[in-house]
Amino acid sequence: MIIKSATFIASNTRSDKLPPPVIPEYAFIGRSNVGKSSLINMLTDRKGLAKTSQTPGKTQLINHFLINENWYLVDLPGYGYAKISKSKREEWEKFIRYYLRHRESLQCVMVLVDSRLEPQKADLDFCCWLGENSIPFVVVYTKTDKQSRVKTDQRAAAFRKAMLQYFEEMPQQFITSSEAREGRDTLLAFIDETNKGFQN
Repeated sequence: MIIKSATFIASNTRSDKLPPPVIPEYAFIGRSNVGKSSLINMLTDRKGLAKTSQTPGKTQLINHFLINENWYLVDLPGYGYAKISKSKREEWEKFIRYYLRHRESLQCVMVLVDSRLEPQKADLDFCCWLGENSIPFVVVYTKTDKQSRVKTDQRAAAFRKAMLQYFEEMPQQFITSSEAREGRDTLLAFIDETNKGFQN
């Protein structure tokens, strides 16, 4: 897939204000500071499309970006953020989960996992919640350029082993690096292929 256009459309905290669900969309989410904005910018080839920040929890809205005029990339607030109030965190989680459960045009959730870490409870819990709610998702490992490929493979294997305690089979996995642009073609090809099966 060649990215010809990437346009910011809207930010929302209310599901009833979202763009009409008439084209396929893909939600990107992960623990705070997982490198989500950098990955989105790398995929779309637009440096400042998603705002990168050193401050975890920067994304506080559902952000829709229209890609190639025919699908939405959706930037969701991270989970596992510790530096905000409990009430604010619960408010975010409520609208994120409502969106994920009820958005008709949502094709897949891209769950971003930091490849440098041992399996994290927040990631596993979120994947289990998606599974329990029959929401399609894939696992996208980030920041792989920060370590050797052997270490990345070891971490991915550990995450897979942890996931298989809860799932009969592991969802599709993607190895990515925003710095090295690794995984860009395979992830975009997956989206392109999934788009072909979209029915409005």
